[in-house]
Amino acid sequence: MSRTGATPSGRARRLFVEHALAEGARIELGAEQLHYVRDVVRLRDGDEVLVFNGRDGEWSARVEVARRAARLTVVSLTRAQEKPCDLHFLFAPLKHARLDYMAQKATELGVSRLQPVITARTGVGRVNVRRMRANAIEAAEQCGLTSVPEVDAPLPLEKLIAGWPAERRLVFADEAAGAGRDFTALADLRGLPVALIVGPEGGFTAGERELLRGLSAATAISLGPRVMRADTAAVAALALVQALAGDWTVANG
Repeated sequence: MSRTGATPSGRARRLFVEHALAEGARIELGAEQLHYVRDVVRLRDGDEVLVFNGRDGEWSARVEVARRAARLTVVSLTRAQEKPCDLHFLFAPLKHARLDYMAQKATELGVSRLQPVITARTGVGRVNVRRMRANAIEAAEQCGLTSVPEVDAPLPLEKLIAGWPAERRLVFADEAAGAGRDFTALADLRGLPVALIVGPEGGFTAGERELLRGLSAATAISLGPRVMRADTAAVAALALVQALAGDWTVANG
């Protein structure tokens, strides 16, 4: 998976690392990042990269490159850690490229957690959680984010609803709600912990919609008169939630 991201100002490449970040810290890069640094973007000794780990902010670092190894020396803090929006995204998994796309776009749109949900019409038998996290990291690197969403293992919808926390609102993209369902009600959720759930291709079953509607924390919305693919619906719904209830609003900005 290639990584060609730069900071918003274009000054330097960005890398996500697991290592704790502080002035003078030295980080040995793994094989994939060694290949990226040495062979893809062809950085040389003394070049600068920006590094982040989702906890300690963004730091500048100097690169040391050898034939079989590369390491970073952390130099200075360039940006304090930003608090992510408290927005969880729940979705029925899709196949390969479309799931990659959805994980990337959800990260770009500011979600703090990715939760695959298995529904009656889910067409994917296995979910590669590691691949999803790699796509989220790539999106964070490319878009100048200092956080990467958590990625959870898949859960059956019934189990998810049975253990739903009362304090978190659940926005439910209900394809049966009709185009007249007023999504401006999302504004009432500003400042609250929120999750958004989007169903599979073919939609939720009638029983699943009833299960979701029966949850006291649920708010059903319509995405308008057109039929959308699941990955398109995800982007549209996340944009609505962020614009009306999330960190795009003046109140929460």
